[in-house]
Amino acid sequence: MSQASIEKYEALSDFFKKFYIPSYVLSPEAEAVAVPSTPPESPILVFINSKSGGQLGGELILTYRSLLNDKQVFDLNVETPDKVLQRIYLNLERLKHDALACKIKEKLKIIVAGGDGTASWLLGVVCDLELSNPPPIATIPLGTGNNLPFAFGWGKKNPGTDTSSAESFLAQVIKAKEMKIDNWHVLMRMKSPRKGSGDSIELPPSLHAFRRASPSDQANMEGYHTFRGGFWNYFSLGMDAQTSYEFHSQRKLHPENFKNQLVNQSRYLKLACKQGWFCASLLHPFSHNIAQLAQVKICDKSGQWNDLHIPQSIRSIVCLNLPSFSGGLNPWGAPNPKKQYDRSLTLPFVDDGLIEIVGFRNAWHGLVLLAPKGHGTRLAQANRIRFEFKKGAAKHAYMRMDGEPWKQPLPLDDETVILEISHHGQVNMLTTENCMSKSMYESSPKVRFSDDGTEDEPLVANCDEEFRKFGAADTFKIPSDV
Repeated sequence: MSQASIEKYEALSDFFKKFYIPSYVLSPEAEAVAVPSTPPESPILVFINSKSGGQLGGELILTYRSLLNDKQVFDLNVETPDKVLQRIYLNLERLKHDALACKIKEKLKIIVAGGDGTASWLLGVVCDLELSNPPPIATIPLGTGNNLPFAFGWGKKNPGTDTSSAESFLAQVIKAKEMKIDNWHVLMRMKSPRKGSGDSIELPPSLHAFRRASPSDQANMEGYHTFRGGFWNYFSLGMDAQTSYEFHSQRKLHPENFKNQLVNQSRYLKLACKQGWFCASLLHPFSHNIAQLAQVKICDKSGQWNDLHIPQSIRSIVCLNLPSFSGGLNPWGAPNPKKQYDRSLTLPFVDDGLIEIVGFRNAWHGLVLLAPKGHGTRLAQANRIRFEFKKGAAKHAYMRMDGEPWKQPLPLDDETVILEISHHGQVNMLTTENCMSKSMYESSPKVRFSDDGTEDEPLVANCDEEFRKFGAADTFKIPSDV
């Protein structure tokens, strides 16, 4: 450690020393001088998307680097989190006989600052790397919706970037509790477009192509494109995704006009009005309703597949893992005891291996969520859900995962687009006392499903472990020389 780094550490207040990680723990090139000599109370790695929140991301990087070791604060637009974590955990493996490094590894936490897409990216990396003793994660809201931070009590308004704001946030990190949440794997298969068809796909960062592993690989077939990814908050299909797609397209063209969170939210509402979702039955063709676009099937924990009835008026469907959607709204709500008993429904627990499936008719239906007990049309809770898109129903469908929308081409001559969502383990999140999310272990859940229906082979039944990666990072392996 350089003399300048030692002087910086000694000049820090006792509070910020609780989070400080010495350079030799972060990088093998650093000189092995143990400053501090005792383990920090709450060592952290800070990942910030400098492009999030207008100028806030860049300002936040400067603030945290001035308060901590600048080598423990990372700009996600300069270095990807998988490379950073691989390097640090490799170094920690080399230092496995170093008492200070071992304590830091044991207590390590991650802070990620950005929108929902940034937070999901980092969650995917932590899952893919399969780290020993994976660190829990706290989120700083720098996006427009900020559903992930809000669900765990970190707020939904963009924070201040001064020293006092950083100190306030870190004070919450020290007191934060851990909560496990489900994560969900997405597998999408579609026929390779014919040359000259004009179909192009601009997929979100959370979806990645993967290759066929062997001739017996049923998940990925010759002549088909197969993509996989994951989400922690929601997957949506229909009108809300279309509005989000238009918003993201405009922001990509004119980023200078989208630097204020409140202005962004008002633009979002204007787009919903412009696209006619408040008068959907008059301005949007019936053929674009969910029931006409796709056949939907669900699977419970026993492995039984059943067709899910979608009312003809539903134009948007949301598969929800957390009780926070579209800026902190809860589409599932809290079913009353009678509905829990009659329909085998539960509260929306974040660690029960079930995803809540909710439908909406139009934008007015979405505004019902603003009422104290408002909710969408509760369709089902399931361990798996599959969309089989019908041929010729439409030229494309709009989809969105954790804030990242895309326009998915649909085949006109062959029913080949299949999208399946399945449960895929859990990750650790840090929560504050204002956490909205509920664990099934905090109360007694009701009976969920009755097993009636016919069996069907799941698309990812015997999927190789590598295919269950979210694609956020390469498979992490400790080199043989370590």
